[in-house]
Amino acid sequence: MKKTLFTLIVLVAACNSSQKTVNDSAEQQATKSDVTEYAATITEEELEEHLVIYASDEFEGRETGSPGQKKAIAYIKKEYEKIAIPAAKSDGDYFQKVPLEIKKVPVGSITINGKTHPIGEGFLTFSAAQGSFDEVVYAGYGVEEGEYSDFSDMDVKGKIVLVKAGEPKNADGTFAVSGTSESSKWSDPNESIAMKDKLLQSKGAKGMLYYDLDNYQRFKRYFEYMNNNNSGQMSIKSDDDEAGFAIYIDTNIAKELLSDIDSNHTPSVVESSFAVSTSSENGAIDSENVVAILKGSEKPEEYVVISSHLDHIGVTADGQINNGADDDGSGTVALLEIAEAFKKAADEGNGPKRSIVFLHVTGEEKGLLGSQYYTDVDPILPLEQTVANLNIDMIGRIDPKREGDRNYIYLIGSDKLSTELHELSEEVNQKFMNIELDYTYNDENDPNRFYYRSDHYNFAKNNIPIIFYFNGTHDDYHRPSDTVDKINYDLLENRSRLVFHTAWEIANREARIIVDKAGD
Repeated sequence: MKKTLFTLIVLVAACNSSQKTVNDSAEQQATKSDVTEYAATITEEELEEHLVIYASDEFEGRETGSPGQKKAIAYIKKEYEKIAIPAAKSDGDYFQKVPLEIKKVPVGSITINGKTHPIGEGFLTFSAAQGSFDEVVYAGYGVEEGEYSDFSDMDVKGKIVLVKAGEPKNADGTFAVSGTSESSKWSDPNESIAMKDKLLQSKGAKGMLYYDLDNYQRFKRYFEYMNNNNSGQMSIKSDDDEAGFAIYIDTNIAKELLSDIDSNHTPSVVESSFAVSTSSENGAIDSENVVAILKGSEKPEEYVVISSHLDHIGVTADGQINNGADDDGSGTVALLEIAEAFKKAADEGNGPKRSIVFLHVTGEEKGLLGSQYYTDVDPILPLEQTVANLNIDMIGRIDPKREGDRNYIYLIGSDKLSTELHELSEEVNQKFMNIELDYTYNDENDPNRFYYRSDHYNFAKNNIPIIFYFNGTHDDYHRPSDTVDKINYDLLENRSRLVFHTAWEIANREARIIVDKAGD
């Protein structure tokens, strides 16, 4: 699982609770084909056999782009070839190339009305930026949705645009976008920055000056960490030389541009000269997702994606290997065993009606990069035909902070986009596994914000219903001590079988899962 600074998100939940979600036809098929027998092929012994290899020192912590990560993808490919599940790509290649780059901390400055400010002193950016402007466009909150727009009669093409965090309110105190006392995604700290940046880029803006008093210190801590450790920020490589830039500013810089910015919400043109000149050394990173597919028997062009991340965090500065047995070796080997169970069913003439996509993504620890590339840049299978994503990230351990039955799993996100998926998940568990489903981290107000921190998020933001399976963190999280001897293989077996049963039901039900609370 990714340790996050800020990640993005767009989502809401689901409905139609009156419909029986585990429908009769799927139950009949499950009985006919003896789905329990297929699930029983997922065993403690085979999970351990895989994990002892996958989370060994030989794989060197599976750092994205490293030789250890190459060994990891070779192992995964070999296992799919062994059980004769083909690659998802039409050319027969199991590997989806994910072009990444690592950007070092930029150096440079900005100049406002002739006064120069070095990077790190009132402003931050994580990329190279160049430009000189005679004026700054102030766009208030930088929001545009429905009938509301901060850009009415305003041309921002080729300009530098100042926006602030938050969203507008009406005179009666309600929010302009929602029309209620509830704020919208434009106020969400994990989502709104990217939304505003994307909106500005769509309008042709050259750059964004972002004023966010609450989050500036977070950005600064991350910037200083990168600077002190001579590290960089990994991202998907962009070939767009004209892409805009984002600059984060503190209160002093914001008020140097617009003295009443905190109380002034009206878009305007600020008669201030502004120049930016920052540069950054970038290095290319070669990495890959591994994607296999079992074609459906009746609805082969509808897809159920089961995912886990294949990478981890590599080797410590003093040479200790972070083996990542739980994170996410447990998810990787679970996915391999689930694939084998589905293949056995198919070989006996009882394959799933819908296609099952087995997606092992890279770069999760660097910011959900592999799944972002799959959903946002190169979806091998159409997203509009993707019925659901079941994401497995850390399912082999027990949360030491949790009280109660050890046979549990945290479920996150099952009700965010589809009430029907949530109900199906509950019914399948009750019918087959009786694991305690714990929704502690599904709370919108959970400070850990795990919903945004694993690869399911990139599907959810595209309005694809998801379930995130997670055992919680522990003292060995992101440490060399996350080793295979600490895995609870009986729980790993139970949890893997639960994912299999849930995927089986989604794949074999007559109607696809309904999205009843989609985001925009």
